Amino acid sequence: MSRRASRAGLPTVRGLARGWRWGSRPLVPASAEPYRPLPAPPREFSTEWARTPAVRSLRALAQSAALKPLIWSEVSPTVSGLDHLTGLRGPVIFAANHSSHLDAPLVLCSLPPAWRHQTLVAAAADYFFDDWWRAFGTALVFGTVPLDRTGGATAAASPATPHTLLTEGWSLLFFPEGTRAPDGQMAGFKTGAARMALAAGVPIVPIGIRGSFAAMPRGRSWPVSGRPQVSVRYGAPMRPLANESAKKFTTRLAQEIRRLDSEDRSSWWSSLREPATAVPSRTDGAAPAHWRQVWASTEPVPEPGRSTPWD
Repeated sequence: MSRRASRAGLPTVRGLARGWRWGSRPLVPASAEPYRPLPAPPREFSTEWARTPAVRSLRALAQSAALKPLIWSEVSPTVSGLDHLTGLRGPVIFAANHSSHLDAPLVLCSLPPAWRHQTLVAAAADYFFDDWWRAFGTALVFGTVPLDRTGGATAAASPATPHTLLTEGWSLLFFPEGTRAPDGQMAGFKTGAARMALAAGVPIVPIGIRGSFAAMPRGRSWPVSGRPQVSVRYGAPMRPLANESAKKFTTRLAQEIRRLDSEDRSSWWSSLREPATAVPSRTDGAAPAHWRQVWASTEPVPEPGRSTPWD
């Protein structure tokens, strides 16, 4: 064999060596594989019935006569910043940090009735809508609408998308973290709320919630005894800046909610002096240990009565 022929055949031999599954069985042809049915499409649970006038009246009664007295009897809430809603016309997107199943009831029950009756909760479709009884109950009491956290077919197939509801005049409560924080510390925000605000042209009202993790951490089905203190602090409405992307808007939103938490711990002036930093990544090797995060999240919220010149 000539040198030219050997050089021409060498890449073919090397390619065969690289492509061969050494030490493994050869791939089975697709025609010989056993039949595997395609995954069933996600079940669609329509919540349009929960927005009819009769059910809206029933929900308003349930929230004011049952839900709020129940929540207020189990925790001791302090609500501040509602003056930011004065003169504001809906619809808006309410966005809050999320570490407990108490968060949605705390926000709904702390809203003035006019806002509460026109606000729906965007809830995870794979959690709250996997069983009919949970879907029915949450839609009836909280006005929940399914939100696909994976961006899959559920959100696309649902006739009542968040954008449609905003255009119809409904305000929506979003938890941009996507799930409850396992240690109570605020995690990274997803861009869904910012993208929805950009598309619908509505403002985002940031909300900082403190103390709900200590009152009812992940894994509990009822708040701890003793009526622990919780704080719900509303911030000024936020709108996207000129040519601002959803990612940058989300970063600003996360910074503002973190500032609201700092304001609740100190004062408005002190929170403004702190450097505005993005939410740290949980994958950072320098992140504090889990038990330290939980310890910080269960720090008692002081009882109301502390006054500052800016309250």
